[in-house]
Amino acid sequence: MKLHCLGTAGYHPSESRHTSCYFLPESGIVFDAGTGIFRLPDLIQTETLDVLLSHTHLDHVVGLTYLLGLLYQSPVTKCRVWGEEEKLEVVRKCLFHRDIFPAELQVQWKGIRAGESFSLAKDARVMSFAMEHPGGSVGYRIDWPTRSMAYVTDTTADCEAAYVRKVRGVDLLLHECNFRSTQEDWAVKTGHSTARRVGQVAAAVGAKQTWLIHLNPMETDYDPVGICDAQAYLPNIQAAFDRQVIDF
Repeated sequence: MKLHCLGTAGYHPSESRHTSCYFLPESGIVFDAGTGIFRLPDLIQTETLDVLLSHTHLDHVVGLTYLLGLLYQSPVTKCRVWGEEEKLEVVRKCLFHRDIFPAELQVQWKGIRAGESFSLAKDARVMSFAMEHPGGSVGYRIDWPTRSMAYVTDTTADCEAAYVRKVRGVDLLLHECNFRSTQEDWAVKTGHSTARRVGQVAAAVGAKQTWLIHLNPMETDYDPVGICDAQAYLPNIQAAFDRQVIDF
């Protein structure tokens, strides 16, 4: 299975990274709808799309407004947007208020409660789980008959957090890493993770592959997080980049 990284930054786009969006063409599953979602149309292989939202901060939902044009360009017959019910209501009332977005978006809004499990096409079983973040966020684990993955973004990495047990042993772990280890205070204040903490969590999870996502767009170096601090706990951990395709 292939995962396409359409946007690997948090907060705002940069010259090299758009904000959070990841796509599984074989299953028609999209993780978050940041600015990177504009890259979606040429990759669509299914008649349905399922967008799984982690939360409703703008860097994760602004791309929902792009769906009007994206769905026009593609043969998708059904698009569903999944997320916590109260958060979806905020999106509908605010982001799609007629003074901001006057067109009607033809999607199905599918409210869930964190902790709920549900099934999607292509034998995908989705488990959602709550995470610590200002306003709250939701992570997802997806299991297919022969593989599994987890999407963990916008939280402060902690080996004692409940989500670690829920994602243990997946084939692919995407975990946010917005700050360098020297920026621990900022990470805690904003509800994000540092390289050192993510390395500890990744070692506890024991995924076959671990990729760092939601990277700080203000860091323009090739290594935006000081990845050696994470690799001290898990040598094969790597930072994802836009347009990368991950096989798992």
